[in-house]
Amino acid sequence: MDTATPTHPSRATALPLAAALLTVTLWASAFVGIRAAGRHIGPGELSLARLLVGAVALGLLVLVRREPLPPRADAARLVLCGVLWFGIYNVALNAAERRVDAGTAAMLVNVGPVLIAVLAGALLGEGFPRTLLLGCGVAFGGAVLIGAATSRHGVQAGWGAALCLVAAVTYAGGVVAQKPLLQRSSPLAVTWLACCVGAVCCLPFAPSMAGDLRDAGAGALAWTAYLGLFPTAVAFTTWAYALSSTSAGRMGSTTYLVPPLAILMGWVAFGESPAALALAGGLLCIGGAALARRSPVPAPQVEPELRKSRTISR
Repeated sequence: MDTATPTHPSRATALPLAAALLTVTLWASAFVGIRAAGRHIGPGELSLARLLVGAVALGLLVLVRREPLPPRADAARLVLCGVLWFGIYNVALNAAERRVDAGTAAMLVNVGPVLIAVLAGALLGEGFPRTLLLGCGVAFGGAVLIGAATSRHGVQAGWGAALCLVAAVTYAGGVVAQKPLLQRSSPLAVTWLACCVGAVCCLPFAPSMAGDLRDAGAGALAWTAYLGLFPTAVAFTTWAYALSSTSAGRMGSTTYLVPPLAILMGWVAFGESPAALALAGGLLCIGGAALARRSPVPAPQVEPELRKSRTISR
């Protein structure tokens, strides 16, 4: 008799989903934290401080768990992920949120999943499922509406929108670079090393960071610590865990849930509310996410035709 422990497919699906939901919730709060801390700390300086906090926290966990390092063959891809997603992305987003509100920034950055779907289909062989393409198309239309609403608020907002798009492009490139790494290394090790690479990229901001942190109030320092521990250390690790269990395209689509959460948090924290047209775009983003996450309906299997009997009487 086979006494092997039965598998639990529902549990295997629930854990990555829970990790993805935790990730998007913490990333939504990051847009609010960046908006608050960014009033007192420069974009590059905030990025460096956040990444240093995250790298230290993750490094201690890696040490305690004795996580093996990725193979040397993955070094180039790991550096690419760290430079794009942890380095350039953070600086661009921090600079953008000095010009646009947290909710609008979150919605614009979520053009990224469209790019992830395209890049993953072309470079990772994930293909282009119809529901994924339709969902990304709907969400992209929402992002266009958000951009149209933002452009009405002047040059500063326009530059903020452009920086959000830079963040979206680097975010997409970072995810596509990260996905193959998770086939050979743990999410924790990959996240820690990518965070370290991002911190190294931001080291030129170290002298000015010291001055900004010294002059910043307790609230800005608390937000900086929060950004490093939770949206960076925790959320990037849970993201990597969830990404290791699904395709990059479908995982990227879950981040379309970030904008409505960021809008709600921004409204509660600062009384900020995006324009009506931007909110309409946000609703399209959410609808696109739901559509992109749907599994394609398999085509019904057609039973092969029964062969006629050779014994049919003539």
